[in-house]
Amino acid sequence: MLTYSQAGVDDERTARALRGIISLAKATFEFRKGKIGEPAEELGHYSALLDFGSFYLAMTTDGVGTKVLVAEAVGKFDTIGIDMIAMNANDLLCVGAEPVALVDYLAVREPDEKIFAEIGKGLYEGARQAGTAIVGGETAVMPDLINGFDLAGTAIGVVGKGKVIRGEKIEPGDIAIGISSSGIHSNGLTLARKLLIPKYGLDYEYDGKKLWEWLLEPTRIYVRPILELLESVEVHGLAHITGGGLLNLKRLTNYGFSLEMPPVEGIFRLIHENGVPLGEMFRVFNMGVGMVAVVPAEEKEEALEVLNRHYESFELGVVTKEQGIRVENYGLNLL
Repeated sequence: MLTYSQAGVDDERTARALRGIISLAKATFEFRKGKIGEPAEELGHYSALLDFGSFYLAMTTDGVGTKVLVAEAVGKFDTIGIDMIAMNANDLLCVGAEPVALVDYLAVREPDEKIFAEIGKGLYEGARQAGTAIVGGETAVMPDLINGFDLAGTAIGVVGKGKVIRGEKIEPGDIAIGISSSGIHSNGLTLARKLLIPKYGLDYEYDGKKLWEWLLEPTRIYVRPILELLESVEVHGLAHITGGGLLNLKRLTNYGFSLEMPPVEGIFRLIHENGVPLGEMFRVFNMGVGMVAVVPAEEKEEALEVLNRHYESFELGVVTKEQGIRVENYGLNLL
C-alpha cells in the first residue's frame, strides 16, 4: 500500500507550511490604496479577482508538475504545454472568468532547440483549445539549479462583476454534474510514477495503451463547454478536480455532497490494483471527473444537453445539508 504522503507529497503538511506565506501575502493588500479585489484564499478558489471597475480581472498560476519527468523519460514533449495551459485556464473558469492571456515560464538545465520546438507545439495547441493568447514568457537556463526542466505559467481572465461564481448560491437539492476527464491530468503523478514505473516500466501495456501513454495523456481543457454552460443556465458553482480529488468540492460550499462516481477504470484501476486504497484514490486523483458544475435541479437537463455537446457529462449527485463528500456507490465519506 502506498499513499500520496508516503510517495513524498503531504498535502496537509504543505497547507500548514503555506499559512505563513498566505497571511503575509494578504497583508500586502495594504500597499495599494483602496480595495483592489479579492484574493484567491478568501474566494476559496485558485483564482484571485482584481477590481477594474465594471469587471474583475481573474488571475491564477500553475505548472505541469512531475509529469515533465515522464515526458523526459520517453523523450516526448509535445503535450505538456497543453497541460500547463489547461491547469491555468480550468482554474480561471471556476470563478466564471473567460481566459484571455497567459505568460509562460520555462526553466531548463540547458537549451535544446528540438525540445523547445515540441513544447511550443503543445503551448500552441493548448492556447487554441482555451481560446487564449500567449502574450509573453521567460526562459531561464540554470545549470546549477535545474536538473531537467520545469514548465509553469500565469494566466488572466475576465468576468463581469455580476457574473462571478463564488458558490454562495449553492443550496441543498442542487445537482452536481460531472464532466469526464481525459485521464490522470496533471495531479497525483508523483504517486502514480513511484508506484507503477519501478514495477512495470514505462512501456508496460495495460488496457490497450502503454503506461507512458496513460501518464502523458493531456489534461482536458473545459473552456468551451463551461463558457457555453454559463450562457445557457444558472450555474451556482464550478470545481476543477485537481490535487485533492473530490475534496476540491469543499472549496465551493459548507454544504455536503452525495455522489455516485463513475467506475474505477483505466489508469485509476491500475493504480488502485497496485495497493492505493479507494479513499486515498478519491482524495488524490480526479477519478474520471475533471470538472464539476453545480446547477439548480430544474436546470439539470439543459445543463447536461449543453455539456454533452463537448464531452461526456453525467449527473453525479446532489448537494446535501449534511457536511462531507459521500461517494455512495463506494461507501466512502471524504471529510
